[in-house]
Amino acid sequence: MRIGIVTPRLNRREGQGRVNMEIATEAIRRGHDVVVYTEDAEFLTHDPNRFQPVLSPPPAWLPTRFVRDQLLALRTLSQLRDEKSRCDVLLANGFVTWARCDVNAVHFVHSAWVRSAYHPWQLKRDLRSLYAKSYNSLNAALEKRALRRSARIVAVSDSVRRDLISIGVPADRINVITNGVDAEEFQPGPSERERFGLPLGVPIALFAGDLRTPRKNLDTVLRALPMVPRLHLAVAGHHRGTPYPDLAQSLGVAHRVHFIGFQRDMPNLIRCADLFVFPSRYEACSLVLLEALASGVPVVTARSAGGSELLEPDVGVILEDSEDHTTLAATLRELVEDTEGRRAMARLARALAKRHTWQAMAGRYIDLLEDASAKGRMSGLGKRGLRP
Repeated sequence: MRIGIVTPRLNRREGQGRVNMEIATEAIRRGHDVVVYTEDAEFLTHDPNRFQPVLSPPPAWLPTRFVRDQLLALRTLSQLRDEKSRCDVLLANGFVTWARCDVNAVHFVHSAWVRSAYHPWQLKRDLRSLYAKSYNSLNAALEKRALRRSARIVAVSDSVRRDLISIGVPADRINVITNGVDAEEFQPGPSERERFGLPLGVPIALFAGDLRTPRKNLDTVLRALPMVPRLHLAVAGHHRGTPYPDLAQSLGVAHRVHFIGFQRDMPNLIRCADLFVFPSRYEACSLVLLEALASGVPVVTARSAGGSELLEPDVGVILEDSEDHTTLAATLRELVEDTEGRRAMARLARALAKRHTWQAMAGRYIDLLEDASAKGRMSGLGKRGLRP
């Protein structure tokens, strides 16, 4: 079978790119050929004869992400119309192509985010937030069109499934396949806090995410910190130009908040933490939750963070209200004071994460693609991606 995958990126550096890389890897392992319509692909070493990346990076002078997205959508349509590029089954990721696809994996629902009270346009009316609103609104319309034209939909979490149903996607067309984790890369081990400039002999909670958006909700974590006097907070992410260092200073906790910038070595960083705290206001399915669990680190998150449904009561805490800094503080205090309880949670967290490996996730995608291809042949539809 020849599987086509349309995605802006195929790499290990970010969530959607990693998911698609694992799907391509599993497809090759099962003996399928893979064509990836992408502008940023890492080379897969398993069987280079079965892996064909298509497209070159877009011109650097293109002005906005929306224009680059549209160029990708048109280039993939052109490629898929070429007889040599046609596939038995096509997997897309939201709106990434004007071509029809058999399976569409949804990693982010623009319609849900643009309605959120924490969208940048709701918080500050300026040119930057106006662009964000325009970009998300246009993508919301385009993703609805793409989903209507897709035979099957994959939601990466239960929360994404609910968001899809809310915009009219029939529930019986949605399959939930949560993201995975590399339990060998992320596992318990010795802490190397000195490498990251973190203090020794104190409990540390880790927060990691894109600090340029209020969506990740670092401000609520900082507001909880004055009520947890022993706890230090390590913050991983680009913090220059954000309001968070000033907020920590105004709350009197700057001496306990360690802004360590963007970090690529997440496995070693997570091992430095006693807790992982991530009460995101909107998340499709955060990889870092499973990475923390695989590392044996208890998690505190919020119901609004996609993927939180994977947590069980003995491996972490799910807050019903992501804005409730008082409850967050009480939760953190309890975990800081209960060292033995944290250790028990750490062991169970690791066991839970090992049930959600990348190979298990990718296998479910390939099963779905194989089934879609078989039904396409039975109905006589033939090759995919031909009509805009």
